[in-house]
Parts: sequence; C-alpha cells; structure tokens
Amino acid sequence: MDFNYSPECEDLRLRVRHFIDQNILPRNHDWHKEVASGVYPVSFMEELKDLAKSEGLWNLFLPSLRPDEPGTGLSNMDYAPLAEIMGRVMWSAEVFNCNAPDTGNMELLHMFATPEQYEQWLKPLLSGEIRSAFAMTEPDVASSDATNIQTLITRDGDDYVINGRKWFITNAAHPNCEIFIVMGKTDPEGPSHSQQSMILIPRNTPGVDMVRNIPVLNHHAPEGHCEIVFRDVRVPAGNLLGKEGDGFMMAQARLGPGRIHHCMRSIGQCEVALELMCERSQERKPFGKFLHEHGSVAENIALSRIEIEQARLLVLKTAYLIDTVGARAARKEISMIKALVPAMQCRIADRAMQAFGAMGLSPDTPLADIYSWGRALRYADGPDEVHLRGIARMEIKKSAENLGEAAKYLTLPDRL
Repeated sequence: MDFNYSPECEDLRLRVRHFIDQNILPRNHDWHKEVASGVYPVSFMEELKDLAKSEGLWNLFLPSLRPDEPGTGLSNMDYAPLAEIMGRVMWSAEVFNCNAPDTGNMELLHMFATPEQYEQWLKPLLSGEIRSAFAMTEPDVASSDATNIQTLITRDGDDYVINGRKWFITNAAHPNCEIFIVMGKTDPEGPSHSQQSMILIPRNTPGVDMVRNIPVLNHHAPEGHCEIVFRDVRVPAGNLLGKEGDGFMMAQARLGPGRIHHCMRSIGQCEVALELMCERSQERKPFGKFLHEHGSVAENIALSRIEIEQARLLVLKTAYLIDTVGARAARKEISMIKALVPAMQCRIADRAMQAFGAMGLSPDTPLADIYSWGRALRYADGPDEVHLRGIARMEIKKSAENLGEAAKYLTLPDRL
C-alpha cells in the first residue's frame, strides 16, 4: 500500500499551503476584526479569490468537469489533503471556491441541472460570482429522517408553489447568496422515498422570509445558519431540479461527498488545535514543571496525535472508495468518518482549551470556534446516532449472510 500523495497532489499541497501562509494568515486578524464590526463579506475577499483563481487554486473539490468548466478535476484522494490544509483557517475555503454548502450544491447542479439551470446558476457558482444555500432541515420534524420533511412543493399550471419552514440553513445570510436548493414534498401520499423533490428558488422571490440567523453555541456566523419561511413562493416549473420524486436520491448523492469534505477540513482544524496545545505546553510551567511534563497533559497530546492519524487514514480510505466504487458503495465508510471525526474534533479542541486555561475560551485563540464547529458537525449532514445506526445495520446484515461462521472461534466445553 502506497501512502505517498500523487505528484500532482503534492504540488498542489505545497502551493495551497504557501498561498495560505503568504496571503490568508496575514489577513486572519483583519478578517475577524471586520466581521466583528459588521463588515461581511470582508473587504479583501474578492482580491484573495481573484489571486487564488489566477494561481490555478480554484474549484479543487469537483472530481469530474465538463471541458468548459473552471477547475482541476482532482480525485477525492487528491483533494483530501488540500481540504485539510484549507480547514486550518476556518474561513479560507471560500477563497478557493471550495466552501460548504456551495461545493455540494455545485455537485448537485453538475449532476442534475438542465442546460438552462446550468447556465443560470452553476456557471456563476463555479466562477465564484454568487453563493448558495441548501434548505432541507426543518424545525417541526425529526430531521435525522429526511422522509419526515413537511415543506410542500405543489404544481400549479406552469409553476410550483412552495410552503414550509426551514432552519439551520447555512450560507443563507451571506449577502452574495442568490439561490436556494429547497427539498420538499411533491407527492405526500407516494412511497416514502419518492415523495420528495428539489426546487431552485432565487433568494429575492416574493414569499421568502428570512426569519433569523440562529447563533450556534452563542456563536454568530456571518454567513448564517438561518430560519426561513416560504409562504406561497411561486417559481416556474422549469426550476425543478431533476425529476419529481428524485429528491431523496439526490440528497444522498449530495451528502456523501459533502460529509467527506467536512471531515477533511476537520482534520486540519484538529491539527491546529494539537499544534497550539504542544506550543502552550512548552511555555507554561506550573508547579515547577512545564505542562507537557505533567502526565495528564502528555497523555492528551499523545492521544490527540493517535486519533488524528487514525481518522486521516479512514478518511483517505473513504476518499479512495468514492473514487473507485462510488459514494453509494462507500456509504458505510462515509458514515464511519462522519460519526468519528466531529466527535474527535470536540475532544481534541477541549484538550487544547484545557491547556490554555481561560484563554482557550476567548477569541484570542481559534479553539472555541474549532470546538463549536466540531459540536455542530455532530448534527450537520446527519447526527451521530443515525450514522451509527446505519453502520450497525450493515454489520448485522453482513453477519446474517454468514450466520454461525464466527461460532467456530468459541471455546465452549463439550456438552454432555
């Protein structure tokens, strides 16, 4: 088994890391300062995006591209270490047009858009001219089961009319967000996995009511995790994405790659937390010894390194499977990393915060943001419990196919 990155990937790793060191980290303080003062997008974002585009560091996430689409066409295996590097600065992915939820939305449009939808929405997203949101989660139902959604998409002549309430819709407050991909029911009486469809709703459509931007663990995200009400929102029938009844299938196609992208970035955030913990442990000297010389801190450092390495290997295996056999065949591994990585991020951030003391709770370090995002990811794209349930089901199914096979390893005494 070869653990080396491909030459193309290694080249891009060095270039992305250099770009972040030279152009993004020097603006990190300014980004937080402007956002805190209410400036968003920050004044220099377009400048950075233009620079990244000019250096060919653009749309790195999209594995398969039409000839006229801007991007590299990297595999998931090659993209994984790049996403990890981007994750080290939590706002940097936007600079490379590799930010959620736009990446998942572009993949959806890439797979299912009509030529008209492609021209109107996908091209501006690929060029970074606009942003987008994906509206699936609802406050009044158990959103861990997407078949529960209640938003109605009703055909009325040449139009569809949409009524429903969504919340925690990421990116909806971004001033450049121009399009929502909304999942709702076109056939509430149909088979449970064929009731749902997706429809494209421009943000400025009458009846779209942005209720609030919901803080996450009291953290205000400028791009938004919004509650939105759709009241008699009317759009042309041509805004339907894919076919009626294909919404659930399309959501699964979108969420697989989206989940692995989140995990890739999370590993980068965990690396930053561990690096900060190590540096802090060599600076502070309580009770006559440096922090790292105390057994509990040393153990936290060691466990964090072990967990990161384990998680990275599983993420890379999952990326390899998506590339070779497809997201559907890799669904167990996708669930495994989704249940593993966000919980790991919370643990490692918590350990680093403990090493920093009260400073770890403040905005003087990125640790509180890293912890908050890790905790939020335990819900995003499906809560831990749903993924664990799915993994267990697949394991039981595999066992049932060979029931009794493991019994040969038992060492029971002979029966009388």
